[in-house]
Amino acid sequence: MKITYYGHSCVLVEAEGKRIIIDPFLTGNPVATVSPKDIRVDAVLLTHGHGDHFGDCIEIAKANACPIVAVYELAEYCKSQGAEAYGMNIGGSHVFDGFKVKFTLAFHSSSLAVGDSWIYMGEPGGILLTIGGKTFFHAGDTGLFGDMRLIGEMNDIDAAALPIGDSLTMGPEDALVAAEWLRAAHVLPVHYNTFEGIRQDASSFCDRLGEKGIQGHPLKPGESFEI
Repeated sequence: MKITYYGHSCVLVEAEGKRIIIDPFLTGNPVATVSPKDIRVDAVLLTHGHGDHFGDCIEIAKANACPIVAVYELAEYCKSQGAEAYGMNIGGSHVFDGFKVKFTLAFHSSSLAVGDSWIYMGEPGGILLTIGGKTFFHAGDTGLFGDMRLIGEMNDIDAAALPIGDSLTMGPEDALVAAEWLRAAHVLPVHYNTFEGIRQDASSFCDRLGEKGIQGHPLKPGESFEI
């Protein structure tokens, strides 16, 4: 499994010939190193509907003739915009062609600004993506919550993406606890340094992960690691 970070919370996961992108916020992302037209994928996964996660999902899905997989209300909105979409909900799983998706809890909000209005986009979620015999967990935007321990106990998580920006999500202290509870061998910090209000030192966070026996990956946008 190869994991590439494109800044903010956008992650590309590749294994056994499949390419899956999660939360493709590229246009308007000041740290992104690629544009939507550069993306070639088999599916787009969304953790929730906020613009910095919804991003370029419609353009990417249409260009690649691939589905957007999201919580039901968000998937239905994507369909209304002309994209192929598959709606799921928290706790549900589905096996697609070559990969499996399961949505978990996330404690946040989920809406999208359309014109002068904010549209409810269903509940936010985390995503367990199993592909090539390995499982990647994208926590989405969330605070720390006790059932992360249960998620770690019930799933053999090889790598996890955890937000560390604070203010709008967990900060580094809570993310360290989440990493231990999830029992992931590898952790990718996300949702930081995109904007002024979420500045964090990812290298320091990953050093502290190392003290707990967890391999942290403070990737710069465009960088990858393999497991």
